[in-house]
Amino acid sequence: MKEIRNQNFDAERALYELKDALVENCRFEGPADGESAMKETAGLTVRGCFFDLRYPLWHTTDTVLDNCDMTASCRAALWYDRRVRITDSRLHGIKALRECDDCLLEDCSVISPEFGWKSRGIKLVKTSVEGEYPFLDSRDLTLENVTLKGKYSFQYVENMTITDSVLDTKDAFWHTKNVTVKDSVIRGEYLGWYSENLTLIRCKVIGTQPLCYCRNLVMEDCETEDCDLSFERSSVQATLLNPVVSVKNPLSGRITAPAIGQIILEDGFNGKDRCEIIVK
Repeated sequence: MKEIRNQNFDAERALYELKDALVENCRFEGPADGESAMKETAGLTVRGCFFDLRYPLWHTTDTVLDNCDMTASCRAALWYDRRVRITDSRLHGIKALRECDDCLLEDCSVISPEFGWKSRGIKLVKTSVEGEYPFLDSRDLTLENVTLKGKYSFQYVENMTITDSVLDTKDAFWHTKNVTVKDSVIRGEYLGWYSENLTLIRCKVIGTQPLCYCRNLVMEDCETEDCDLSFERSSVQATLLNPVVSVKNPLSGRITAPAIGQIILEDGFNGKDRCEIIVK
């Protein structure tokens, strides 16, 4: 394996098509302001490196990044990549991950608008994410022990499992399909509208007008807080452990809760007799 240590690179495509190499304690910055430092590479171990230039790792395969820093100037750091493992690293540039397959992030900090778009097989473990539209139109995702602060998170995502996480995000899970969230806290507004096969197990849901226009929504042993006008025109099977502020025009299924502040069934709504509401 070739070894490159303690060097500074600022030229365009400085390590283009590098294969089977260790790149350690190097810095990608400088007056030449070159892009695409490690484009079309494979089999790299990149450790303790600093990235301040654009597009450093495009079309890289079978690569490991450990203890690396990508600044806000490191735009679009990883695109079109396959089988990348990123540990103990900071990804702080816009559009940090896109069109990637089978990538793992563990013990990482992500501050990146438009993070994780149109990707497949991404897994995050013990990682924090901050961004406006994380994971747009991605699929086959796994999040474990993740802290997320977003705005419009997981839109159009398919096939995702989230466990032991805290999600603080507006408008999460819109138009998602086949998503399961377990043992997590979800704070936001208008959660899960237009979703299909969304399952929440032992979760706490906080915020206004959640879970409307859902198809095949399941909630098992969940708690709610400040959830008003819930379940409008949704097909739902929900077992809730604490009182709900209000339920409005549920389409079908069954909702069980210890108390519901208000049940709103508007005149002309055609689902009045198709959803069973049990208060006990």
